[in-house]
Amino acid sequence: MNEILVLYYSRQGSTAALARQVCRGVESVAGMQARLRTVPQLTTTIAERVDPTVPDEGPPYATHDDLVACQGLVLGSPTRFGNMAAPLKFFLDGTSALWLSGALVNKPAGVFTSTQTLHGGQETTLLSMMLPLLHHGMYLVGLPYTMRGLTETRSGGSPYGASHVANVSGQGELSATEQDLARALGERVAALASLLRSRA
Repeated sequence: MNEILVLYYSRQGSTAALARQVCRGVESVAGMQARLRTVPQLTTTIAERVDPTVPDEGPPYATHDDLVACQGLVLGSPTRFGNMAAPLKFFLDGTSALWLSGALVNKPAGVFTSTQTLHGGQETTLLSMMLPLLHHGMYLVGLPYTMRGLTETRSGGSPYGASHVANVSGQGELSATEQDLARALGERVAALASLLRSRA
């Protein structure tokens, strides 16, 4: 399958809104599809997780099989003190078997995030999400400054990945520039995945 996994965690809807725009960007590349997945909230007891593959609403929960099957990955998280959210890190921390087998080596990947405020730790969060992807041997894809949105934005946007500032345009209400940059990130990851697949 020529699919890009768009994997995110969201509590207030902003990161989910970015994820949907990333999917649009992925699907703008001929022959590529987006596979939208999320991760469950962390709970204090195993009994609270009735069925980890079927959330109450939204996309299904991701499995390691999703990572293996897809040609690339775009990873999103809200900022938690300049770092990715614990549920997403918990999921990534469980991928050591994929690391040992090299299942993600040479696949392209990108990252996106959302913060409440303009200086809420977006860039460090994006970098924190890149670290496990580098350990997996993935190719990291960012946003070049040839994109006008990076120099014109008054809200989200970074060369490290797409982003959103909630107190500028509202929770889950992306600015036009934020939408454009999120779509561009999805398109760039999908285009690289397509190119790599054609050369394999």
